[in-house]
Amino acid sequence: MIKPWPKIGSKLLGDFRIFSLRTDRKISPRTGAEHDFYVIDSVNWVNVVAVTPDQQLVMIEQYRHGSNTVELEIPGGMMDAPDASPVATGIRELREETGYEGNDALVIGKVFPNPAIMSNTCFTVLVENCRCVHPVKFDHSEDLVTRLMPVADAPRLVAEGKIAHSLVVVALYHFELWQRGLKRPDPVT
Repeated sequence: MIKPWPKIGSKLLGDFRIFSLRTDRKISPRTGAEHDFYVIDSVNWVNVVAVTPDQQLVMIEQYRHGSNTVELEIPGGMMDAPDASPVATGIRELREETGYEGNDALVIGKVFPNPAIMSNTCFTVLVENCRCVHPVKFDHSEDLVTRLMPVADAPRLVAEGKIAHSLVVVALYHFELWQRGLKRPDPVT
């Protein structure tokens, strides 16, 4: 059976506004040898699957600096300190990025973005009956365009590579499982 590795030390290597980097010294339970591991700490993230009454997904296009590409995504972002929950973050991000609001928001999924090197969680929040009722309120470094896409087109858009952001693909899969009745609301921990 795989056992957790005891941590015997940790050292902050740098703080870079949206994430920090640390090294943890741990002991292998199998060999007893000590090893250093690098960990990226970030606040938790939330992606929002927002659906209109006529079964359109509220999506955004935005430029991504890491890949140097314009990506078709769903709204989302980092959980701010004042946010009480992933649902609160999802509602806020949806409104800020698209001007849309809906009802019956709930967490339908959560994943570890990269558990090998990252410590955070990414939640998927579903918001139904969405309508555009507010002006957008972008962060200082955001430049977004809202796009409505039929829910039924999501699998094709992923298959064709038009949706390529891995966390968006996961969120859409959580939504598909929800639609098929295979997913229940996730408890938020």
